[in-house]
Amino acid sequence: MIRTIAIKNNKEIVKDVDIIHLVKGNFKWYWIDFNQPTEEEIEFLRDPLSFHPLAIEDCIHHLQRPKLDYYDNYTFFVTQSLNQETISKEEVDFFLSGNYIVTFHYSPSMEINEVWNRLSQSPNIQKWDPSHVLYNIIDKMVDNYFPPIYKIEDRLSEIDENSTGRSMEVLLEDLFDTRHQLLSLRHTITPMRDLIYRMLNSQRMTEMQGKMVYFSDIHDHLLKLTEMIEANRELTTDIRDSYISINSHQTNHVMKVLTVITTIFMPLTFIAGLYGMNFHYMPELNWKYGYFAVLFLMFLVGLWMFLWFKKKGWFK
Repeated sequence: MIRTIAIKNNKEIVKDVDIIHLVKGNFKWYWIDFNQPTEEEIEFLRDPLSFHPLAIEDCIHHLQRPKLDYYDNYTFFVTQSLNQETISKEEVDFFLSGNYIVTFHYSPSMEINEVWNRLSQSPNIQKWDPSHVLYNIIDKMVDNYFPPIYKIEDRLSEIDENSTGRSMEVLLEDLFDTRHQLLSLRHTITPMRDLIYRMLNSQRMTEMQGKMVYFSDIHDHLLKLTEMIEANRELTTDIRDSYISINSHQTNHVMKVLTVITTIFMPLTFIAGLYGMNFHYMPELNWKYGYFAVLFLMFLVGLWMFLWFKKKGWFK
């Protein structure tokens, strides 16, 4: 689907203008949104918009790394938004010039829809231009990076506290899933941070003069997001190491208990084995109280070893 919005020289807003009329018409500026375009609609990028084949190829090949490319009369941007439900990346491409902006995306974009509605209903249309549209969309994208990270922080707190008493295997599995999500977020946010940094230091984007202070604010948000991701990754590492240490401690404790039990029964097994050989000339076998004496001896040996281990602190 393609939708268009154009601003006339008298600040009047006109919607759903044919692309050919937009390109050839006398408008102050216009916005074309390619929302889940078909193959036939993609051809408009070639004619009449006449964008470079490499830029069109980047649009068609989904999930490119965020970047910007300079062309003769426009700048091409590749950005990535986040799906709030699946926390997956969704690509949004921009063609920016002084008198137009073209957005291209295969997935529905809540950021573009929100800015589109704001522009359509704005009573102060003179403050809007293509670079301002670009800023508002990217700003919404970056703002939508925060909720998934906040959810991850809450999830890590639950894992750390383990108030529900889940097993360690389930907790570690949940923890590794969270680390995977953080890695995916870092692969989205870090390239976006580099993209905005490159925009801020660009000398060729004359259409964005006066807007750099706004993009600097976006860059600050991306820096904060990067720090939050790294802090949460370190936290997952600490929680993982803590659980592994606890697991090792519990394993050592169990092994220590088993070792004590085995050690206590070793002399008892020896005595039982000794008198279980049934040799003919064993005086104790013919003694009336031999059975009870051996049991009493085994009891004394076991009790003595138990008290000795307890004195050494093995049961603490």
